Amino acid sequence: MLERTQRSLGKAADMPLTVRRIDAIAVAVPLTAPMKMAGITITRAENLLVRVEAASGEVGWGEAASAPTMTGDTLGGLVAAVRDHLAPLLIGKDARHDHRPMLQRALTGNTGAHSAVEMALLDLAGRAGNTRLIDLVARPLRTRVAPMWLLGNATPEQDIAEAQAKRAQGFNFFKLKIGVKEIGAEIAAAHAIRKALPGAALCADANCGLTLAAARRYAERTRDADLMFIEQPLPADDVAGLKALARATKTPIGMDESIQSLADIDAVKRAGAKGVSLKLIKLGGFRDAITAGRLCRKLGLMINVAAKIAETSVGTAAAVHLGCAVPNVAWGVSLTNLYLAEDIVRRPIALRDGFVALPDGPGLGVEVDEAAVERFRTSASC
Repeated sequence: MLERTQRSLGKAADMPLTVRRIDAIAVAVPLTAPMKMAGITITRAENLLVRVEAASGEVGWGEAASAPTMTGDTLGGLVAAVRDHLAPLLIGKDARHDHRPMLQRALTGNTGAHSAVEMALLDLAGRAGNTRLIDLVARPLRTRVAPMWLLGNATPEQDIAEAQAKRAQGFNFFKLKIGVKEIGAEIAAAHAIRKALPGAALCADANCGLTLAAARRYAERTRDADLMFIEQPLPADDVAGLKALARATKTPIGMDESIQSLADIDAVKRAGAKGVSLKLIKLGGFRDAITAGRLCRKLGLMINVAAKIAETSVGTAAAVHLGCAVPNVAWGVSLTNLYLAEDIVRRPIALRDGFVALPDGPGLGVEVDEAAVERFRTSASC
């Protein structure tokens, strides 16, 4: 009987997993509190969900956050990219195959849309084969990650109170959002937070919001605050500024908005960066992000794995899979469903004992509540 079942499962795995329908769904999900960054304040997550349905009835899901200041992807653009360019090419195709060459010929750039589609296809293939997504694309290097928490309140006292509350929940890694206040106040805040959290890991992220002079001043005057790294202090294309800053400070510089391709990783390494932030929406999906992670290991770069502010537990689960698949994740993992007031899955990704575990279920390992998806759907959906 067991032999017959195994033969049956083997035959099922050999049969095509034919795509019969793809939906591009725009959603807007509220944050628990506004998130202020350099140049923007976010109050709700405006994201694309991709729902892929096979002829056999199985469904897979993918997600990409709109990020006009990072990838150029607006919510309407993400929907149109999937609806008009990518989805028509996939109808009738086998979801288990790697369709990147065909899709990339049809649509240049649009890395968020490409990522969401690949994620949905991998989720579908994993569910159909009762296999975790990570096992379809990589060898797991770990089974859990310790996420960081972002601090960006109006005063250091509010940051400290929030950090202490989050520390009680298990967080021990905090990222200070800088580039939004006068630089002297941000330097003082770093020291105040370090004094209040003597054993915590701290870093700072300017989201391109500093001048070279301000970045040098911040790096020099926060050395005693023992920041693990300063992320993206300068505009994304300021390679000369990065070289000058890296020479001027011992605090490691990490790059996020500057990283849109493998070539960018090599370029910032040569300019003096010590690490990079890998996001699925920037690199176009899992397979390319894992290749980027291997390049970082070769170049000796540290890695921060991050979801964009803010993704639901679909995108967050994907970030956990990526965080468990790439090497050198010494610079933390940012999981952003934790900032949402509500979610679209039945059991949201959650912190337990200071860690988020790699989901055990097939595909991404989360169950989407389609009624919740409908509740947050916006008019940009097709």
